[in-house]
Amino acid sequence: MSSAAARDPHRIVDVDALAALYGQPGETSLRKEVGRLHPVYRALIEASPFAVLATSGPDGLDASPRGDAPGFVAIDDDTTLLLPDRRGNNRTDSLRNVIHDPRVALLFMVPGIGETLRVNGRAHISVEPALLARFAVDAKLPRSVLVVQVEAVYFQCSRALVRSALWDPGRHVARASLPSPGAILSALTAAQIDGEAYDRDLPARVRSTLY
Repeated sequence: MSSAAARDPHRIVDVDALAALYGQPGETSLRKEVGRLHPVYRALIEASPFAVLATSGPDGLDASPRGDAPGFVAIDDDTTLLLPDRRGNNRTDSLRNVIHDPRVALLFMVPGIGETLRVNGRAHISVEPALLARFAVDAKLPRSVLVVQVEAVYFQCSRALVRSALWDPGRHVARASLPSPGAILSALTAAQIDGEAYDRDLPARVRSTLY
């Protein structure tokens, strides 16, 4: 018995035990996966204003929110997606990961829709001038574009969003009930960062640096 299993005798430590617990996926769960951007899947990507980009690198994992107007992730052809990298915090966690490990995953969400779309593939970073110009907003170019070669596409059923009531306005949390960005930074830096000043300046800074 492994040391992990010895610490927790109920821990699942191999795929055979996992298969015994969950059984086999149904036919629809398998047949919904394809290796290209089928028209029915294109419709979801074109309607999505928000996606989560997952990457892996030598320093660990990263899941980064990405958002813009619906269709901000462009469909170049049946197996290629283009994701412009807009202004952010310059940590470049996702992009540094891609340089070390091209494997990526995208989770697309559409407001009000229960199903999500999952895309797995391999990516590289491009700064080709014509490609950057394609994604200009108010004459402002993205720093780079992530070119994703699609390997697997499938939709995720609505159970998670139904259980969470994510799109129900009646379940929305009041912003004031949780720590603000400034309050978080102040707490994490023992007040070396002025949280009140940070919060005061943040809305204008966000508006002026969207692109």
